[in-house]
Amino acid sequence: MDRFLEMKVFSAVVESGSFTAAADVLDMSKAAVSRYVAELEERLGVRLLHRTTRKLSPTSEGAIFQVRCRELLDNLLEAEAEITSRSGEASGLLKVNVPVSFGLMHLAPLWPAFMARHPKLALDISLSDRVVDLVEEGFDVAVRIGQLPASTLISRKLASTRLVLCASPAYLARRGEPARPADLPAHEVISYSLFSSGENWSFTGPGGEETVRVLPRVRTNSGDTCRAAALQDGGLILQPTFIVGPDLAAGTLRETMAGYRSLELGIYAVYPSRKFVSPKVRLLIDFLVEAFADPAWD
Repeated sequence: MDRFLEMKVFSAVVESGSFTAAADVLDMSKAAVSRYVAELEERLGVRLLHRTTRKLSPTSEGAIFQVRCRELLDNLLEAEAEITSRSGEASGLLKVNVPVSFGLMHLAPLWPAFMARHPKLALDISLSDRVVDLVEEGFDVAVRIGQLPASTLISRKLASTRLVLCASPAYLARRGEPARPADLPAHEVISYSLFSSGENWSFTGPGGEETVRVLPRVRTNSGDTCRAAALQDGGLILQPTFIVGPDLAAGTLRETMAGYRSLELGIYAVYPSRKFVSPKVRLLIDFLVEAFADPAWD
């Protein structure tokens, strides 16, 4: 019996939660999957799974064994990938998670060029502003924007973006320009609800750092909605240059509160920590570093 195949089948059963789902993943019959697991339990002399009519779950021994199986299987995949990288093109599926606005505005136009360079790769691109768990959710790479917390993930900086306080010229003509952060609560504000600081906006000016709590008329989890509202003279927004840079250049939005600057954020490619980075991950990250060497928004 192929022990690696036994481990692959057992891991698939635990990760998918059923023999039927594992059979679909492995392109095997349910009977074959069940037989592999039964023979594995018999050879080891221990029960690895709790089986009921409604639920399948690993025993304590099964949970420990599954972790070890996954480590060994991952090491095998990495060894195969290393040999592949020395001998030819990368291939397979590359699962990527990216923020919504940045993904639509700046990454979507790049994917065709990346695929043309690497015809044996397939992409699975997920757009979400939620911070996903790369390991648990099976992503190879994620693009994240902000100040990264300490973690076991490996990161590579792609570019920077600056948060800009801006509004349409018509709004500023109607309401006047704020001169200092303390003026902001009196203004109409469209607030991005996913900021980690919430409605507390921070700026650095002549006297150092100042933080003010704004009183938004509109809250939204979409930077694109903030931008659209500002372009329709709806009020002040605090948004990154990768979203509002073209509007600032065209004059349809104008940066305000001269003498004060908000945060600068890094744009990073992150991936799980492993001894060996697979060729497909390395190729994507190198491509993104090249693509954002001179960011268009700045």
